[in-house]
Parts: sequence; structure tokens; C-alpha cells
Amino acid sequence: MGSTGSEESTGRPAGARDRDSEGRARNARPRDGLGRPLPYDAPGVPRQPEGVVRTPGETVAEAQRLLDEGKPFHAHEVFEDAWKSGPDTERELWRGLAQLAVGLTHTARGNLTGGVRLLRRGAGAAEAWASGSGEATPHGIDVAGVAAWARELAEDVEREGRPVDAGARAPRLRGADAGR
Repeated sequence: MGSTGSEESTGRPAGARDRDSEGRARNARPRDGLGRPLPYDAPGVPRQPEGVVRTPGETVAEAQRLLDEGKPFHAHEVFEDAWKSGPDTERELWRGLAQLAVGLTHTARGNLTGGVRLLRRGAGAAEAWASGSGEATPHGIDVAGVAAWARELAEDVEREGRPVDAGARAPRLRGADAGR
């Protein structure tokens, strides 16, 4: 008889659903550096823990490290934690940065249309937040430089029509070389 999802093919008991420590459904498959699920028995990169409360400085430093390593999906998780745990007054900033990281993820994975759309949406959200708050460099983040990076990347992807190397095209979040 044939198997329809046996332990041999998935690495877990048939019919079992992956759950986290609180019992919530959560895919336990390993992920690659761009967050794509891999087979259960494949080696993956360590996942970012979810729900971590960091200072804004820690958030920016950790996200930059992950971006530099070519792991924008994981950087988006860090920004998402800040978006969910930070003050309401900064939610749109962190949401915009998360969208930029997801846009880079999609352009690296080959979803060029979705990536371009998210890069532009994230740039607009971060700029709108900066304009409304009056802060050009919140937590040292050069919002204008990062937004310019996102728009330039979106234009390059549209013109060239091919996926990008996420690590090579990662933005600088802070400093004189923000955006790259």
C-alpha cells in the first residue's frame, strides 16, 4: 500500500502537526537563509526567535547583521518584533522597515513583482513615519537613505528582470553610507 504522508517522507508522524512550546501551530521545518522551508531532514540556518523585546539599538544592530549575512527574511522577523513590542508611536517605522526586508527577500527569491511592490511600500511607510514624526534619523536610522536604496533596488530589479543577491544588495541602516 502507498503512503500518504508517512513519517518516512516527512520526518514526523503522519497526521501530526508541528506545534510550538505553547501548542500553537508552527511549521518546524528548517529554513534557508531566505526563509524558504526545507525538507525536515535538511540542514537549515537557525531561526530568529519570535517575540523578543529588544531596545531600538539592539533591533537595528541585529537586523543589520542579518541583512549583511544575506538573511533579509530573518531581519524582517527582528523588525516585526520591534513593530509588535515597541511604542505605538513607532509602529509604522518598524512596519516599513519590515516591509523593506521582505521586499529584499522576495527579490532574492525571484518574486520580482512582489518584491518591487514591497520595497516601494516599505520606503513610503518609513518616509511617511519620518515626515509625521519630524525625526529624520530615528535610532540612528537614515530613513531617507534607506528609502532611496529601496527605490533604486526596485528600479534595478524592474530593469534587469532577475533576482538579486540579498547580501550584496543589503542596505546600510545607519551612518553616512546608509542605503549604500
